[in-house]
Formats: sequence, C-alpha cells, structure tokens
Amino acid sequence: MATPCRLTLILLATVAAVAASHPAHEVGGGGAAGCGGGDGTRILIKGGTVVNAHRAEEADVYIEDGVVVAVRPNIPVGDDNVKVIDATGKYVMPGGIDPHTHLEMEFMGTVTIDDFFTGHAAALAGGTTMHIDFVIPVNGNLTAGIESYKQKAEKSAMDYGFHMAITKWNDEVSREMEVMVKEHGINSFKFFMAYKGSLMVTDDLLLQGLQKCKSLGALAMVHAENGDAVAEGQQRMIDLGITGPEGHALSRPPVLEGEATSRAIRLAKFVNTPLYVVHVMSIDAMEEIAKAKREGQRVIGEPVVSGLVLDDSWLWDPDFATASKYVMSPPIREAGHGKALQAALSSGILQLVGTDHCTFNSTQKAFGSDDFRKIPNGVNGIEERMHIIWDTMVEAGKITVTDYVRVTSTECAKIFNIYPQKGAILEGSDADIIILNPQKNFAMDAHTHHSRSNTNVYEGRKGKGLVEVTISRGRVVWEDGNLNVVPGSGRYIRTPPFGYLFDGIEKSDAVYRASLRAPVVRSKAAA
Repeated sequence: MATPCRLTLILLATVAAVAASHPAHEVGGGGAAGCGGGDGTRILIKGGTVVNAHRAEEADVYIEDGVVVAVRPNIPVGDDNVKVIDATGKYVMPGGIDPHTHLEMEFMGTVTIDDFFTGHAAALAGGTTMHIDFVIPVNGNLTAGIESYKQKAEKSAMDYGFHMAITKWNDEVSREMEVMVKEHGINSFKFFMAYKGSLMVTDDLLLQGLQKCKSLGALAMVHAENGDAVAEGQQRMIDLGITGPEGHALSRPPVLEGEATSRAIRLAKFVNTPLYVVHVMSIDAMEEIAKAKREGQRVIGEPVVSGLVLDDSWLWDPDFATASKYVMSPPIREAGHGKALQAALSSGILQLVGTDHCTFNSTQKAFGSDDFRKIPNGVNGIEERMHIIWDTMVEAGKITVTDYVRVTSTECAKIFNIYPQKGAILEGSDADIIILNPQKNFAMDAHTHHSRSNTNVYEGRKGKGLVEVTISRGRVVWEDGNLNVVPGSGRYIRTPPFGYLFDGIEKSDAVYRASLRAPVVRSKAAA
C-alpha cells in the first residue's frame, strides 16, 4: 500500500497535468498535505464494453496520471510499465457519484458512525468514486460549518464535494452564501422543511433563501416534510401510547411529504428558480414533481435506494434493534411506493439516485428505545447503491445500461456542473472508473461491509451484477475483493454556479415581466 507521504510527492508531479485538463475546478484542498491527483500509474483496460450515458461501445480505455487519455478499440499496450486489466465480457463505466450523504454529522445528540475515511472505503468497495456531503452550519454560521467539515475531510480517501445546509436566516447568512459560492465552490443549498425546533426553516425564510439561490446561480434543495404537522403527529402517537419505531412512520405519513413538496415547488415557481427535492420517498411527493415537470418547471427529484427497494414492514418487527435500524426521514413507506418510484425513475420523472447514507449503530439507535422521537434518523447505502440499482433496475429490464450510468453518475455530474470532469469516460475526464461483471452475484452482510456500523438495512440481500474493480483518479483501489485506500488521498471538487438548470432563466423572467401589462397609467380622479 502506498504511504500518504508518497502520494503527496506524486501529487507535485501530477497536479499541473490535472489542472490543465480541468482548469475550472479545484485540484487540491481536500486531503492531508494537499494530497490529490493520480499516482502516476498507467492503466489499460482492454476488451470491455465502455458505457457512457449517451452510448455503449466496445473499446479500450487508456489512463495516465489519473486522467482518461484515450477511448478507442485496440489500443496497443506500449511497454511493460502499463497495468493491463482484462475487461472482456464486462462493463466499463464511470464510477458512481452519490449526491446525498452525511458523514461524521452531528445529529440528534450523537454523530454518524461513518467518517470521511470509513465512508469512503465503503463507497469505493461498492463502486462509488465521488459523493457530495451536506455541511451543517455551526449555530447557523456557514463559515464555521465549512471549516469544521474541511477538518473532517482531511482523512478522505476519494473525491468529494459539499452542499451547504441553511438552518436559519439573517443578513449575515445571506452574505455567507455568496462567500460559499464564490470562494468555496459550493453551488447548492439545502433547506429543511422538517425537524421543527432544530433545522427547520419557515416559509418566509425559505422564500428568501430561494431568491438568494437564484441570484447566485446556486441550486436550492429541500427536505420536504411539513415540520409543524410532523410535530403534531409525533405527539399524537405518544398520546396513543405508540412509542416504538412504528410510531415514526405513523407520525409523518406520505401526505405530509406530498404537501411540503407541493409547497416548495410552488414557491420555487413563484421565484422562478430551479428546485431539487432530496430523498423522494412517496407516491405523493413523486406525483407533485411529475405535475410540475409536465408544466415545464425545472424540478429535480432524487429517490434514494432505501425508498426504491424497502418497505416499512420492518418498522413493526417485534425486535427493537431490528425495527429501529430502518428509522429515517422521510420514512420508508408501505409496499407499493417503491415500485411507483422505480417506474418514475425509469420514465425520467425522477432523475438520479442517492443514498442519504446517514449511519448509526445499534447502540445509538437504542437512544430511542422508549421514545421513537429519540431514535437517530438514518440508514446506510453508500456501499450498496450501485449493486442494488443494477440488480433492481437493469437486471429486471426497467432501465438500460446507459440509463444506469445516467442515474448513478452522469446526471449528478451535470446537475452540479462538474461534467465531463466527472460522470463520463471521455478523453480528459478524471479516471474514476468501475468494471462491473454482469454474470457475478453479490450478497450484502453487516459482517462483511466496510461501514463501521454493526447493522445493515440490506442484510441478506443477494443479486446479480458485481463491481470487481474500482479506479479512483487512476488508482486501483478495489480489485479481487481487496481494498487499497489511504487516508488523506481524497480531493475536494469545486462545483461552479449557474449549471444547465439555469439556462434561459433570465429569458423566462423577461417574458413574465412583459406579460404583466402593468403598471397601468391612470389619471387622477377629479376632486
């Protein structure tokens, strides 16, 4: 295994080449001593089917210094200093990008069990080569929040970006948002419509936030649940003597997710700014997104793996440890919602898949053994996502292999304005690549996964389609079931503002102003 010091030295020789390939994005800043870039390894992947979101083709892929140099058939090996990987009969695809994670997050009186090393190790073993994590402000202060997360990310082992949560509103927060975009490379801000008394923002604050996002060319994201009604629902369950994990789902039914999704969509329409709805868990929310898209509104719907393939029956398990591990918000829904979300993903109503990886072990979950309101909300998924989506959607014939690349990687890169540096296997793209064997099977188990959690909501799940090799910026980090990762080797990826979702916004604003037929010039009435 390469040492962090060796990686640092190698970086000095490769930063210039990588920066020249991607001048718009930050190269260093994420790892210890500025670690980043490729490790100088030259790799030739031969004989596979290269799959991008726009096409699949039989081709070889040549990688040098962490960047894709060539994609074409029959690339000659050249010399003995090239690592050759035979991908015959396999798919060569961009590494996954998870748009929704919470590593080392302080929440509900504890901290998520996976940090920026164990979470990255799990991701790489599962074929994900980049993620975007949510920075939580410190007492509402964005600058303090980003500094805290930079320290957390010093142990990173793969590329990552940041969203920023907004948990209160005042003039200082507004000013800090501009700093986040222009100086820290953050182009997305999340507003919680739930978690009353802690993270929740009210409608007036959300409205101001939407307007600020629009002016900065930053994407507004919402956790869409009616926080006031959820608080009422929680008290209702307690009054009925329902204190177990099932009370969590009963207190925040799909109608509250649908209502908040509808409200956020309408406020975004009023402001005329794009909207991203995170972890769409219900038919109710999905249908609001579908309606808005039919009417031409720019709304992104993000389902997560748990919502696509699990149902809420586990919350009624008589064993608390089993039931509590499925507690997340919005809740995993009853059977039927997942199938509808899968159909929406296959038809393009929902556009990309995240995980909301937010892991707590059984000891932490037990904080709420007498009151479901104290169970830390969150499930795993960063290691399982790529396999589950392949088995559930591709093997079942619901999406194509090119669609698979789109929903697990490319669409995320495009939305957050880092394509084609990420999300593609093209000349000049970062060499974030996986090799998937469609004939091999996988099995999921808390005893063998790479998360620090002692539980797994996909325990015992089996399927077809195995990621055999993961390459992160030209480094083979997962091969033959062996993980080769180094703390501090990750790199922070800046996400520039004004992505494609903002194209033409100013024109539609002009059309709106022209349609007002106002102000009307009126003569003053005679005295």
